[in-house]
Amino acid sequence: MQTSLFIGVLCIAAAIASDPVPVVIWHGMGDSCCNPWSMGYIKKLIEKHVPGVHVLSLMIGDNVISDTEHGFFMNVNTQVEEVCETLRKDERLASGYNAIGFSQGGQFLRAVAQRCPDPPMRNLISVGGQHQGVFGFPRCPAADWICETVRRMLDYGAYVSFVQSSIVQAQYWHDPLNEKEYREKSIFLADINNELVYKDAYKQNLLKLNNFLLIKFGKDGMVVPRETEWFGFYKENNDRELVAMENTTLYTEDRIGLRTLHQSGRLHFLTVDGDHLQIPQATFISEIINKFLK
Repeated sequence: MQTSLFIGVLCIAAAIASDPVPVVIWHGMGDSCCNPWSMGYIKKLIEKHVPGVHVLSLMIGDNVISDTEHGFFMNVNTQVEEVCETLRKDERLASGYNAIGFSQGGQFLRAVAQRCPDPPMRNLISVGGQHQGVFGFPRCPAADWICETVRRMLDYGAYVSFVQSSIVQAQYWHDPLNEKEYREKSIFLADINNELVYKDAYKQNLLKLNNFLLIKFGKDGMVVPRETEWFGFYKENNDRELVAMENTTLYTEDRIGLRTLHQSGRLHFLTVDGDHLQIPQATFISEIINKFLK
């Protein structure tokens, strides 16, 4: 009887140990958790190629409509706090999870890794994320009234207090011609990039990642500059000359751990020859699922 019980316990333990690592995904601007042509499709694709995996597609709000609107109108810090609480409450994530952020979801999930180490994020995949921010808003995948409102608020003043606290894109707006104001008034991006008040926990938490994959789109017509997808950006006081990640202060001073991740072989780069988020299924399977989710 005791032998049978012991064997049963071992079988259960082995089954738990063999369960695939759960996956958390955060959609981009103008999208939602459950769009069957985007995040819904990605969820099914992962489930098909990683049998038995638990995939959590994050929804900000009570329904798909509010989730989409919160991609434009809401304090990002509040969104990150809510996601951290959701992840903590999900028992299936207790032993860790992999994360994929699409577009602005890339920097949002990085904030989760830096601010909320429990449960532990193992691998982070940023698909077209804007990690050094943006300085332009050429295309907007949403209703006209939403896009017009966001553009008017950015024109009014991205660093005005009420704009910062309510317009999502303002919170990662990075003006290279006014770095001082950006660092002092950006309530989200300047914080997670350790550019105003240095928080060592942000660096140490990011260094807990096993892998950090940055995907840049070679023909990206939505993200300005597209180099931000690899942590590059404009030279200070210049909106034309670009600086690669390795030459940025963020990297040379290792303010969030990028240099350490890079030198230890845990920071990876991939260029997809297409427009924003236009990643072929075969590439998604071979470069993301097979390498980082299995």
